[in-house]
Amino acid sequence: MDKKILLVDDAAFMRMLIRDTLTKNGFTNIIEAADGEIACQMFDAESPDLVVMDITMPNKTGIEALSEIKTKNPSAKVIMCSAMGQEAMVVEAIKLGALDFIVKPFKPDRILQTVTKILG
Repeated sequence: MDKKILLVDDAAFMRMLIRDTLTKNGFTNIIEAADGEIACQMFDAESPDLVVMDITMPNKTGIEALSEIKTKNPSAKVIMCSAMGQEAMVVEAIKLGALDFIVKPFKPDRILQTVTKILG
């Protein structure tokens, strides 16, 4: 199961939490970005199979990065993460082509379930 996953979140502990959950379950090819700007550059350079991206970030938001990634690669698989109360942005993300969204704080099972469903 060598699918490449790009984790994008400005909070290092969130990336670590998701990374731990995924690596414990066999997803070991994980790369990380701390904001939407870096995410777009890494997407181009690395061509990940899946992007798990926060909505609220500095430099370029998850929505802006999602839009840019989907413009370049319409078949890109992206899951968005958002805090409670960001429903409008979640709707926007789905319109732009996000496959799913996970509300923070999330249970590790939810992340795993969603990633497995999309990459399965």
